[in-house]
Amino acid sequence: MANVKTISTDNFEKEVLQSEQPVLLDFWAPWCGPCKMVGPIVETLADENVGKIVIGKVNVDENQALAGQFGVRGIPTLLFFKAGKEAKRIVGAQNKNQLQKVIDEVIA
Repeated sequence: MANVKTISTDNFEKEVLQSEQPVLLDFWAPWCGPCKMVGPIVETLADENVGKIVIGKVNVDENQALAGQFGVRGIPTLLFFKAGKEAKRIVGAQNKNQLQKVIDEVIA
């Protein structure tokens, strides 16, 4: 998980809104079964896309304000940001190829 940042209300503005690269945020919780399936995929994608996109994880239990700010109702929710604005949203578990395709679209 070396290439995955832990995002919280404390570092959200700096790591996401002010990022020069696109950002993928994985909104998750430790008790969420589908989140446990997506987590390793997100970590692999972070390793494979270094320098192209910043990937972070937001624990919704610890960061309820962020989840509320973006209307996260179900998890996992993956939000893609570009130039500080939400560019894409995926709710629910996705496979690696589907997520890589969206990453490619966002960074294009």
